[in-house]
Amino acid sequence: MVIETNSPEETFELGRQLGQKATAGEVYTLIGDLGVGKTALTQGIAKGLGIDEPISSPTFTIVQVYESGRIPFYHFDVYRIGDVEEMDEIGFDDYVYGEGLTMIEWANLIEEILPEHYSQITIEKDLERGFDYRRITIEEI
Repeated sequence: MVIETNSPEETFELGRQLGQKATAGEVYTLIGDLGVGKTALTQGIAKGLGIDEPISSPTFTIVQVYESGRIPFYHFDVYRIGDVEEMDEIGFDDYVYGEGLTMIEWANLIEEILPEHYSQITIEKDLERGFDYRRITIEEI
């Protein structure tokens, strides 16, 4: 499925809709360059889960856990992972195979340990279509 958005608000709204439909045990991977809108989409997903607290990318902590929504939300940012073995140290499998929704930013960096099935969300810019234009592709893997 391919969705086009033309503003951060539209990207957030798409995320909100995804969050409303999300079920426990699902894994979303999020691929896209810096500044492409990953955080806006993630904030929308959290809102769709009923989470009202501020959402930011856990770049230095690797994982942020939110439990105030209808299901837990496990938000990973693996941009700074040096070795996939670091993921074992933080209990990656406990989150991915847990009772919440797991979102993994920069998941392409840890492909070898991703679960067998997940939804891959890729966000791309196209400056010829406008500064805020985003092409968002959602694929079931």
